[in-house]
Amino acid sequence: IFVCKTNLRIVTSSVPKRFVSPGARTTVPHAHLPPRAVSEPIPITAPTDSREASVMGAAIREDFPILSQRIHENKPLIYLDSAATSQKPSRVRLKLREAMKRASTEGVQALKEDYERARGLVADFINAGSSREIVFVRGATEGMNLVARGWGDLHIGEGDEIILSVMEHHSNMVPWQALAERKGARLRFVPLTETQEFDFEAFEKMVIPGKTKIVAMNHVSNVLGCPNPVKQVVSVAHAAGALVSLDACQSVPNMPVDVSELGVDFLAASGHKMLGPTGVGFLWARKELLLDMVPLNYGGYGSESVSIPTSMHGGDEEDDEQAEQANGDDEDPDGAAGLKPVPWRFEAGFGPVAEAIGLGEAVEYLTEIGMENIHKYEQELGKLLYSLLRDVPGVTLYGPPPETKSGSERGGLVCFNCKGVHSNDLAFFLDQEGVAIRSGHHCTQPLHRALGVAGSARGSMYIYNTPEEVVGFVEALNRTLKLFADLGFGVEDTPPCPLVSTNDPTLRDPGIERPCTELWPKGGTLSGSDSEEEE
Repeated sequence: IFVCKTNLRIVTSSVPKRFVSPGARTTVPHAHLPPRAVSEPIPITAPTDSREASVMGAAIREDFPILSQRIHENKPLIYLDSAATSQKPSRVRLKLREAMKRASTEGVQALKEDYERARGLVADFINAGSSREIVFVRGATEGMNLVARGWGDLHIGEGDEIILSVMEHHSNMVPWQALAERKGARLRFVPLTETQEFDFEAFEKMVIPGKTKIVAMNHVSNVLGCPNPVKQVVSVAHAAGALVSLDACQSVPNMPVDVSELGVDFLAASGHKMLGPTGVGFLWARKELLLDMVPLNYGGYGSESVSIPTSMHGGDEEDDEQAEQANGDDEDPDGAAGLKPVPWRFEAGFGPVAEAIGLGEAVEYLTEIGMENIHKYEQELGKLLYSLLRDVPGVTLYGPPPETKSGSERGGLVCFNCKGVHSNDLAFFLDQEGVAIRSGHHCTQPLHRALGVAGSARGSMYIYNTPEEVVGFVEALNRTLKLFADLGFGVEDTPPCPLVSTNDPTLRDPGIERPCTELWPKGGTLSGSDSEEEE
């Protein structure tokens, strides 16, 4: 901040425009942070269709006008924060605007058909057995709370065990912590392997038939970037009589997801990470499980009939018959309980109707491109970014590398730290270069403490990004790190800046005196991190 207030300008030569191969380490001269030099196109796998492989980003960029803007002294915007929230194509924004206009001029009932059509689109997108297995929620966080409250409060008691992993997003951890506290249940956490993967062997040892009630895990970590062994986890959990709840926020937008193939029992995802509007997401669950849950909220649209003194669990049969005629033809034993049949009973109040319709449009957009195509494209971008970052001096990368078995499935997401530079400072100065990344703990504090750091920087890409942007980001990173090095930060042999502690600022965390490694395997070390003696 002190540096920014002085309007410091450091003038040096410009960045080379040529692409440097991943194997060749180079020191990029740091600059005055002028308009970025545009790199020449980088060949990846030749596409068979203009919307399939290496030219996908360029082919669809016109659908995302925000990416054409120039900021900070006419620098082109490089948006690398799609794991947090994605940009929205023009047609999704127009669909949302149209729905909101119709709701205000024709009434919300005019949107009922489009709303239910969106439910069907989402169901088809993940290969659900029925659209009635899709519950629209405000976001994945609400979906996971609905599982913990609506199912967990009924089926988990004192002494029961819930298995999570240390890499969970807070949205898939805190609801289960609250449930365990309410019910006197025990939480168990799957650690990481030394290669920073889900420790499946440790998980197998944790599962106890009759005692383990549910396993809650993410499909793809928003920090480590590679898919977890969901099918194997499901097999072990189901054999022990336990259910599996999946946080799919980083998988549904980026790769094909088939709930029938995965075999999970619950799945939640957010709309805003998959080109859709904010304020909407969905929970999928097998219908028999939805029938065995209670809502988070009661009243409004979730109620079929209400009377005095009859309680909501004692409606009359005539009302239930009318509800079944209106909403479906399959059996719903709780339809007579004063509540609507599933899934509508879980959507009490005036829900995100226009937003759900916008999400349906986003699903159609993704389907037209093809999720296999999207996944392949993001994998190539991710491998390119990983290989370039690995060549930057002082950079520590998180998650298994692409050449490993699990790392070969990495998507377009890489988390890293630069020695001597806090991730928040790095993100601030990259922003001045026109590069938008994410910094901090990414709502995964236990994971970062297991990694021995307080936070990290994250570059995450999506279908609208290009290889040229990846290279431009790494060029900007090199310039920024050189600037920090000249100020006494970083990896060069210069005295530390007096404004900063001599300890590595990437390890600072107000909540702990030193990195917590209790969740790291005994005897294991984090490749690329300082030893305890060096700290």
